[in-house]
Amino acid sequence: MATQLRPERLGYLAELHASLTRQTVPWEAVLVLDGADRTLLPAPLAADHRIRVIELPRPVGAAAARNLGLRTVRTPFVCYSDDDDLLPADSLAVRHQRITETGLGWVAGWSADLHPDGTTTIWRCPTPPGVHQPGDVTGYWASPEAQIPLGQTMLVARTELVVAAGGHGGLPQGEDFVMVNGVTNLAPGELLPHVVYYYRQHPAQMTAGGNAFRELEGPSRKFAFRHGRALRTALNRSRTDGLELSV
Repeated sequence: MATQLRPERLGYLAELHASLTRQTVPWEAVLVLDGADRTLLPAPLAADHRIRVIELPRPVGAAAARNLGLRTVRTPFVCYSDDDDLLPADSLAVRHQRITETGLGWVAGWSADLHPDGTTTIWRCPTPPGVHQPGDVTGYWASPEAQIPLGQTMLVARTELVVAAGGHGGLPQGEDFVMVNGVTNLAPGELLPHVVYYYRQHPAQMTAGGNAFRELEGPSRKFAFRHGRALRTALNRSRTDGLELSV
């Protein structure tokens, strides 16, 4: 989890932590302070021995903060969460059980928008439920402007797979698209028709950043879209060449 400990989001972070405490499998959290003052950390998080706080000396942005956190992960599986969202109580258990029993590289579940009045709306992503081979997910992203095929917070993945994929791409936004591209092109996985993540809708969302956000959204999406297709092509060519050489 990367955070700048912005005052208007501290309550949300505390609620995210509370949702972590309700998980039914053991977990360890890496909380990366993106240039933030540690003294602002809500007391329940500061006191929880399961949370390792990584302090960065200056703000580096979400992509770099997540990657610098990834280097410290000690568990065989990893997932990401934003500092203003929530996890259902079975979020980690459902995905952990499936990834361990199948040996897949990643397992994802549906996300749902969490509205201010407490109601939720499931986001049914373009990728259908079921098992998907490497490269399949990329094919469900129709164009840079279209709905992304999967959200990064929907995934539990093998830690070494996320590292091999390069973590989050070097973009000011849309870096999560690059991570999803890498993970889903390198290994098979499965999407479960089960909500594992609540995406909170509120005025202080990073994606509600006005013109500053919109200015780079198009270029970021175009790069990520091209990255997914280029990676799929390169890996397919490599697999085909390998088969030809082995004959």
